[in-house]
Amino acid sequence: MTLPACVADYRALAKRRLPRLLFDYIDGGAYAEITLRRNVEAFEAIRLRQRVMRDVSNICLATEVFGEALSMPVVLAPVGLSGMYARRGEVQAARAAEAAGITSCLSTVSICSLEEVGAGVTRPPWFQLYMIKDRAYMADLLAIAREGGTPVLVFTVDLPMPGSRYREVRSGMTGGLSTWGRIRRAFDAGRRPDWLLDVYLGGRPHTFGNLVKAVPDARDPSEFWVWVKRNFDTAVTWDDLAWVRKHWPGPIVVKGIMDVEDARSALASGADGLVVSNHGGRQLDGVPASVEALPAIAEAVGDKMTVLVDGGIRSGLDVVKALALGAKACLIGRAWAYPLAARGGTGVAHMLELLRQETITAMALTGCTDVHKAGRDLLV
Repeated sequence: MTLPACVADYRALAKRRLPRLLFDYIDGGAYAEITLRRNVEAFEAIRLRQRVMRDVSNICLATEVFGEALSMPVVLAPVGLSGMYARRGEVQAARAAEAAGITSCLSTVSICSLEEVGAGVTRPPWFQLYMIKDRAYMADLLAIAREGGTPVLVFTVDLPMPGSRYREVRSGMTGGLSTWGRIRRAFDAGRRPDWLLDVYLGGRPHTFGNLVKAVPDARDPSEFWVWVKRNFDTAVTWDDLAWVRKHWPGPIVVKGIMDVEDARSALASGADGLVVSNHGGRQLDGVPASVEALPAIAEAVGDKMTVLVDGGIRSGLDVVKALALGAKACLIGRAWAYPLAARGGTGVAHMLELLRQETITAMALTGCTDVHKAGRDLLV
């Protein structure tokens, strides 16, 4: 089975297993979801250059990113609420990533806390941070991450406020449901007995592990979005990166860069790396696909920053295309969220093995034996 077919199958299983509220949170994008679709379509439009007679008997996918050894140039991107897709979902995903020789990045809005996920693996995950108004709370979070051995901080900057995600409005994720709407949502959850027994009842406690003091109950995510709108800092500027640096001595990766000038600003502000990302099409609709923005950004910062990319990566072919266009590694989100929702950590492990095999095959058939040598010459 190809990885795109596998991901599609897992998506279908996740749709049947999860309450609509949670499925739409994974699956949906902003506005008309043009950018959500474009992220995938742009990868499909890129043409690889097939080469022959190149001695591809030894293919090396191993790389190092911010001192982290990776068996292939892939990291599990931060995906919020993952602990509601599978029982203690973030722990299951982190274990699958570690078993595959890669790492994961834990979302600020995870169900499992940094401490819980860190205790479940031998190598602590990266941590993704949003800028909130309460700097004391942020400082405490960063202190917890430091003390737990978190190696890399991924600072997400493209969510000063949530994008207009119409699917989430209709499902009630962002609040505003009538009494009848709440009854309908509860009925929908009751029609998913497997999820209800395994995750909702068996996966407790359902709290936002890293925000438990601020938002203690994750069973009604709409309450969380009320908190987000009140507490996410819309006044943040590049000057605030100095505050983050003051509280974080390790590598800082700025996630959410789609413009060359913003990439240069991130470099000038002292960031160590960046993620070319449109938040999976979940923020501003109508912007280019991440991979379309990648080449110019990678060229603008050169070797002064480590450039990563996410958005629309569904196969090993996509990984090779991203490397050829200037990325050091790829972050994948929905590609692991669907398998987690469908089959837990087993599904994530299966997806990662398929991704590895597809990447090896794509490398071999383009005549490239080492991911460090992947460049524009792999493309038509």
